[in-house]
Amino acid sequence: MARTFLIRGMLCGLIMGLVVFAIARIFGEPNVDGAIGVEDHIAQMAGEAPEPALVSRAVQASWGLFVGVMLYSIAVGGLFSLLFSYAWGRMGQLGPRAGAAILAALSFITVYLVPFAKYPANPPSVGNPDTIGVRTELYFGMMVIAIVAMIAAVSLGRALLDRLGAWNAWTVAGLGFFVLAAAAYLLLPAINEVPEVFPATLLWQFRTVAFTLQLLLWGGIGLLFGYFTERQFAAKPVLARRRAA
Repeated sequence: MARTFLIRGMLCGLIMGLVVFAIARIFGEPNVDGAIGVEDHIAQMAGEAPEPALVSRAVQASWGLFVGVMLYSIAVGGLFSLLFSYAWGRMGQLGPRAGAAILAALSFITVYLVPFAKYPANPPSVGNPDTIGVRTELYFGMMVIAIVAMIAAVSLGRALLDRLGAWNAWTVAGLGFFVLAAAAYLLLPAINEVPEVFPATLLWQFRTVAFTLQLLLWGGIGLLFGYFTERQFAAKPVLARRRAA
């Protein structure tokens, strides 16, 4: 079953990767071009020569973008399938669609939304190259904290189910996750390396597209995976009952 889920998850990631690539190509790349233009303008004003690109923008915006998006999307789909395979027998009375949708929402919040809130995405031309290692460590550190907080919250919710009931138990668990995430947000150092002359509208548009792409990817994988899994279980109801048991 885990192998079937893995193949299905990677297939869902491939499908959503095509969607994400199309949107990134149409709406995301113009913002990257604009950011590079601003960087070149700042360099010219300072009397500096723009740094030569190792890969041309034409390749970056076409095949480079396609390969990167597809590999990332397939990997996310595979990861989601493994999470679903582990959680499926622990979801109570939830069906495949509802279970996949909830799991996708929790994964999006944990893996992307919480780190994004502290360290939002910046265009490739923004940021000090000397601090990229520190910035990467802080971003993934925030992600690890969010994952640990989510695991703790889910464990707390399950432990309180019999005592408080489903609604109260998961409300307390959600508040616990929020408190832990907020504490990490306040304690971890802030980073703001966006130049003052960088257009605020361009930065907002870039971050909006980046957020939307991640939302589409996780949401689409969750919905597709739930749909295909429900169809499989409908065709094999005995298998579904055994898996749920």
